[in-house]
Amino acid sequence: MQLKTKQGKTTSILGLAANDEMDIDCLQIALEAGINYFFFYNSQYSNFLNGLKTISLTNREQIIIATGSETRNIGILRSYIEEVLRKLNTDYIDIFYLEYISPSYDGAEVEAALDELYSLKEKGILRYVGVTTHNRPVALKFIDSDRSQGVFLRCDVLMHRYNIAHRKAEEDILPRAKKANIPVIAFTSTRWGSLLNGHPDWKYPPAKATDCYRYVLQNPAIHLTLTSPNNSKQLQENLAALNNSQLTPQEINHWRSYGDLIYGNGQDAFETQWS
Repeated sequence: MQLKTKQGKTTSILGLAANDEMDIDCLQIALEAGINYFFFYNSQYSNFLNGLKTISLTNREQIIIATGSETRNIGILRSYIEEVLRKLNTDYIDIFYLEYISPSYDGAEVEAALDELYSLKEKGILRYVGVTTHNRPVALKFIDSDRSQGVFLRCDVLMHRYNIAHRKAEEDILPRAKKANIPVIAFTSTRWGSLLNGHPDWKYPPAKATDCYRYVLQNPAIHLTLTSPNNSKQLQENLAALNNSQLTPQEINHWRSYGDLIYGNGQDAFETQWS
């Protein structure tokens, strides 16, 4: 499956994701640079939503608006979707994600929430239904799910953690998603910024954000990766990933060695919670 705008254009390989500090002018700059995918976790990002509403006034069918919710409560899901439609003055959301599905998820509850989202897709309120997870076994259940297995955990698109340090997805999730024709959106490409900070045992310069994006994008299962700069200067630097060539095998091995150092023993809070 190719994720496309309503006008029929494939999404850009870099998507802009909201954060609390982002300058409102980042959205127009991103749009002019060729980014057409815009994602926010919730409706609290006022600057981002105001900028998104502005650019969508004249570009609605040329952009992808993506959001989601951690709730599994159908009533709350409906209320949030109505809030987003109202705030952005639009009658549809391109991609809606059921967010952060953890290993302890309630299968029946998740299935009911997904059924609601697919019902809204049939009505044209949503165009694609997605899920997000850090957990590989959970992601695989969505990729491989079958109605005969009981609980049916389907999705049109998967958003999953993948970066230079977190590479185990290359072994199973990414090849199986590609085979299943499920596009993968990568997030935490800079591993919460830690890949940009260097390591005492690394004698070379640390990765730049563009190095992180280029590494993620070299995998054919990755449809796009998210960037979330604070200001236009950072955005301009990150936009270089749109025009950079593929990594060489030597560069790939270089950054894998670096990622191994940054990952360490994998026992920080994120690693413990999200295996």
